Amino acid sequence: MDINELIAIVKKKLNQQIQIDYIKIEDKSFLHKKHSGNQKDKFHLKITVKSNELANMTKIDSNKKIYKVLDNEMKHFIHSLQILIN
Repeated sequence: MDINELIAIVKKKLNQQIQIDYIKIEDKSFLHKKHSGNQKDKFHLKITVKSNELANMTKIDSNKKIYKVLDNEMKHFIHSLQILIN
């Protein structure tokens, strides 16, 4: 899977399962290039999201919800996930 396909899937899944006003997903894989555990087919994503649904939850619960939605992608395609909720 390439990064553009992964970003499209992540955006679609999050929009379908969470009420989101705004979402931006960035590829930050370059941050892991020299890490010993880096794999070329796993990516680092930065997700910036504006969502009243998530903002009304604790930070831990909102992150858990995002991780649950992206469970399959986390297992197979995402090395690291950075989440910013507004």
